[in-house]
Amino acid sequence: MQTPELQTSADSADTAGQTDPATNPIPHSETVADHNLNLSDHFLIAMPSMLDPMFGGTVVYLCEHNTDGALGMIVNKPTDIMLDELLERIDLIPEAGADWTAIGSKQVMFGGPVQAERGFVLHAIPGDFSSTLEVSSQVALTNSRDILEAVAKGKGPERLLVTLGCSSWGAGQLEQEITNNGWLTVRADPAIIFDLPIEQRFVAAMRLLGIDPMMLAGEAGHA
Repeated sequence: MQTPELQTSADSADTAGQTDPATNPIPHSETVADHNLNLSDHFLIAMPSMLDPMFGGTVVYLCEHNTDGALGMIVNKPTDIMLDELLERIDLIPEAGADWTAIGSKQVMFGGPVQAERGFVLHAIPGDFSSTLEVSSQVALTNSRDILEAVAKGKGPERLLVTLGCSSWGAGQLEQEITNNGWLTVRADPAIIFDLPIEQRFVAAMRLLGIDPMMLAGEAGHA
C-alpha cells in the first residue's frame, strides 16, 4: 500500500487481543465479515484486551485502509515535545509577526512505532502541499516539510495535529486484530482530533458508539 512518500505494507504494529469473541458482544459501526471493508476516516479504539502496551488506551485515526493493509496515527498519546520545539529542531524559525502562539504550544503526538523519527501532520482541508493524502472532506494527511514551513510563516492550517511516527498493518492484519477483540471501530469526528484536550479523546471516541468506557471489562467480547 502506497501513501505519499510512504510504503506501509512492509512494517506493522504488532497488536492483538486474545479473548473469546463469543463473549459479551459490543456493537460497532462495521463488520470484518465485509470483504470490501474500508475503515479510512474511522477511529480504532483500543479494547481492554489489547495486549500490546504501546497501544493500550489509544485512539488511532485511520488514514488509509484497503486490501494491502492500513495506515493510521495515534491521536491521544503525547510526547514531551511541543510543536515550536519540533520546528526548531528542523531549523524552522517562526517569521517575525507570524501569529502562531496557540499552534506552537501544541503537543506533538506519538503516532506509532513505524518511522518514529518522521513527522506526519493531520490537518483540516484545504491545504496545498506537495505530499498530501485527502482522507475525507474534512481531514488530510501531509508528510512533506512544506506544511511545517507554512506553519512557521503563520500560513499553515489552524486545525492540525502533528505526530512523530505512524501505525501500519499488513494485508489482513488489522481485520484479524478486530476479530480478536483488539479494537472497536467508529466513524471519526474531526473535532476529537483537533479540538478536544488530549486526555478527553479516548472517552469522546467511545461515546461516539454510545459506550461508557467504565462498562468495558478486561475481557470484552466481539468488537
